[in-house]
Amino acid sequence: MSEKPLVICHMTVSIDGKVTGEFLKNEGAFAAEDVYYRIHREYHADAFACGRITMEGSFTHGWYPDLSQYQGRAIGHEDFVAEKHSSFYAVAFDRKGRLGWKESHIHDEDPGYDNAHIIEVLEEADEAYLAYLRDTGISYIFACSPLEALSKLKKLFGINILLLEGGSILNGAFEKDDLIDEYSLVMAPVIAGGNDSVLAHDSTVRNYELISVKDEGNSVIYVKYRKK
Repeated sequence: MSEKPLVICHMTVSIDGKVTGEFLKNEGAFAAEDVYYRIHREYHADAFACGRITMEGSFTHGWYPDLSQYQGRAIGHEDFVAEKHSSFYAVAFDRKGRLGWKESHIHDEDPGYDNAHIIEVLEEADEAYLAYLRDTGISYIFACSPLEALSKLKKLFGINILLLEGGSILNGAFEKDDLIDEYSLVMAPVIAGGNDSVLAHDSTVRNYELISVKDEGNSVIYVKYRKK
């Protein structure tokens, strides 16, 4: 049995392989986004994972708590499991503890994300931030590498299938460490701008084999690859 979850990198991409940036605001990408969210729901995964910037843009919107009330509490740098048997988890790779969550679960109009219990993946964090997470009921783990994080996610929370949903830096870190088992790519009929981000930043050359290609209509193509 694998010591890590099955990792499926699920992303909307432009024709030239970009995943974030201005191209997503183009009307040509809107139909692709609808397909992306539908497939996210159809996977019935145990968790989805994003980097700090993606989580901030999609969910926390820059809010951060006043940590003064938590100063002076001795917490210690040990993993904290607030909810072990959630039906779905939102895994935030937030190395230094910069995300501000108002509750322990995500609330979103899309049922594919709504009510996901939040797990913060940290490398280093102030004890006041850890106290805030505990009081808010948010789980957190410490990990120095993506593999260590994946191993803990499976062992502590029973996560067997994880959707890796960016951004570019997090995808690249997973790819560089050979941790992505499949790619699930919804291709928008748009060429992105030069400043938009690539699928996997600073990654390594690796071969994948085609699983399927599907025409989703509106010039949107859905492509799946698995590690060769």
